[in-house]
Amino acid sequence: MTDEVEIPEDHPRYQSLLTRHRIEEGVEKGITSKQGLIAEGRGESFDYLLGEETLPSADEAELAAAAQLLLAEHAVLSMNGNVAALVPGEIVELAEATGADIEVNLFNRTEERMQAIADHLREHGAENVKGLTADARIPGLEHERGKVDEEGIYSADVVLVPLEDGDRAEALAEMGKTEIVIDLNPLSRSPRTAAIPIIDNIMRAVPNMTAHARDLADASREELEAIVEAFDREKTLEEAEHAIRDV
Repeated sequence: MTDEVEIPEDHPRYQSLLTRHRIEEGVEKGITSKQGLIAEGRGESFDYLLGEETLPSADEAELAAAAQLLLAEHAVLSMNGNVAALVPGEIVELAEATGADIEVNLFNRTEERMQAIADHLREHGAENVKGLTADARIPGLEHERGKVDEEGIYSADVVLVPLEDGDRAEALAEMGKTEIVIDLNPLSRSPRTAAIPIIDNIMRAVPNMTAHARDLADASREELEAIVEAFDREKTLEEAEHAIRDV
């Protein structure tokens, strides 16, 4: 991001301003849709209520998510326009740390946007980006976002779906997939559908998941399974909701 140096890092709203800048630049590049601007504003309001920090329960969820990705036979990180604009390099690092594939999947899908996002990810180090083939479909979703790759999301056992809409999250769960959702609204359908809901800002959550994955690189399967088994999804949702209501 060429203009990030214009935002002083000691500015009290540095992360918020940086997020807005990346989304704005994403729109200019054709990566992010205009609707993504609205979604980002909504997310920012929830992050403000959460104190703009990772809650202990969110860190526990990120640890469980890292363990789940490492346990997967075929994990896929699903990318939409906002995710590509906000954390492209961080997603590539997470994929490398966990052995997951990356697939682009969009609500407002056009070939131009799909290609722009794939190129953007490659510029940030991705070697193989799925989603352009779109030779399979998620059952029950007739919209364009139902299109997926047969060798990607369709055949995955674990899917990270950050900043996702609720009905698609529900459809993936109905396919029997283990879902990891990153969302700042604990009341949204997406995290409430997920096996592992992460109530955190994606710009904090993804690097934190990568750090956990690297720490767990030498862990045994039994150790990873114990981490996932110990995770309490209801506690995570409740603590995030209480944090917001207690502001």
